[in-house]
Amino acid sequence: FDQSQGVKKRLPVKPEEIKKVQAECFKTDDEKRWLVALVTDTGMRLAEAAGLHKDDIMLDADMPYVIVQPYPWRRLKTRGSARHIPLIGVSLWAARRIQQHDSSYAFPRYCDGRICNANSASAALNKWMKTKIGEGYTMHSFRHSMRDRLRAVECPSDVIDQIGGWLTHGVGSSYGEGHQIAALYRFLVILKGA
Repeated sequence: FDQSQGVKKRLPVKPEEIKKVQAECFKTDDEKRWLVALVTDTGMRLAEAAGLHKDDIMLDADMPYVIVQPYPWRRLKTRGSARHIPLIGVSLWAARRIQQHDSSYAFPRYCDGRICNANSASAALNKWMKTKIGEGYTMHSFRHSMRDRLRAVECPSDVIDQIGGWLTHGVGSSYGEGHQIAALYRFLVILKGA
């Protein structure tokens, strides 16, 4: 069937708009903005980020990273969605802020260990984004942006897929354990410098 029928094209957030959103996150510095900041420089799905446990945030590693894994309160979209994503830029700032609050959950407003209310997060954050960068963008737009940003620094497709938790096609993609965190980190650092 024609997959384009009934599918709304999502726009990637332009780099200058990402910087504007990130600056607003620093300025407001609250739980909602930490969630936005985390998504902007990791490319995580909103539900993946909203359902994080604080133990998933590895700040003491040589290259800080976040673990995306399934939980009873939040499933993952695909098997490839379980992954480690390096923390750089504002995502690292957000992770440090998250670790400073008392809850066991990264975003207790949206996750309490029984349910993860990503729909509520999406509604609130999409509305906030509209006031900062206008119509046409959603939190999911940051995933589209991440893919474009990584392409712009000539990151290999299989590395992009691993960072974003996208399904990689082909027999070879199922062999081995994937790229080490250092390779992912290197391309994300290049991306931030671009």
